[in-house]
Amino acid sequence: MANRKLKPTTPGQRFVIISDFSEITTDKPEKSLLKSLKKYSGRNNSGRITCRHRGGGHKRAYRVIDFKRDKFNIPATVQTIEYDPNRNVRIALVYYADGEKRYVLVPVGLKVGDTIRNGPESEIKNGNAMPLESIPLGTMVHNIEMLPGKGGQLCRSAGSGAQLMAKEGDYVTLKLPSSEMRMVRRECIATIGTLGNIDHKNQKLGKAGRKRWMRIKPTVRGSVMNPVDHPHGGGEGKAPIGGQPKTPWGRPALGKKTRKKNQASDKYIVRRRK
Repeated sequence: MANRKLKPTTPGQRFVIISDFSEITTDKPEKSLLKSLKKYSGRNNSGRITCRHRGGGHKRAYRVIDFKRDKFNIPATVQTIEYDPNRNVRIALVYYADGEKRYVLVPVGLKVGDTIRNGPESEIKNGNAMPLESIPLGTMVHNIEMLPGKGGQLCRSAGSGAQLMAKEGDYVTLKLPSSEMRMVRRECIATIGTLGNIDHKNQKLGKAGRKRWMRIKPTVRGSVMNPVDHPHGGGEGKAPIGGQPKTPWGRPALGKKTRKKNQASDKYIVRRRK
């Protein structure tokens, strides 16, 4: 899972660093695990833009990923390792012994032909999933549930993994990639290992067009707008913004804490990332 630098045959390729895709074994996804993916362009259920600068981009199909890993005590064999346009980590198509096919996230070291298992009796091996109470202290895990049976929510991106630090009562303590320490119920399922495609963070897009393929539009600075469009706008020539930085709607943009208190979740945070 390494990167490669392109020869600068065009201006757009001069600074490009992309994955060499050496771990990919097929370019044809499993049709039974595909779903159509509708473009919402940053809009919510009432049609209003809630996330700006989204839209366009290349057409994609959604791959249904098994985040729950709830098929216990049935071995599964890795058939292919594939590219997924919806995430930065690779996915593996696994065939269970009873014939069912599922997609799972690929940790470091998982290869075609390997066997993985789910369940409390599984071996401590990369790719195996089991409850946190069955995992030894110090182990790196990913795709971690926050509520039993809900499916993995933590550590699902390339190169990420959490370390199991302590077990006490009904909870275990995890050290997340952000250095936050959080308690999770011990019966929650997690997968052993650190996720692959670690070099993803070192890639460079090289040109603006590749960002557009990813459905991300340009962001215009407020200081180059007119006063009617942004609080930073206006002034003769290049002017300082004056006062506190603000959003386009006049709210404080830097320094002001915006996190809402979530009593249900905050009490499980042992140490914040800041």
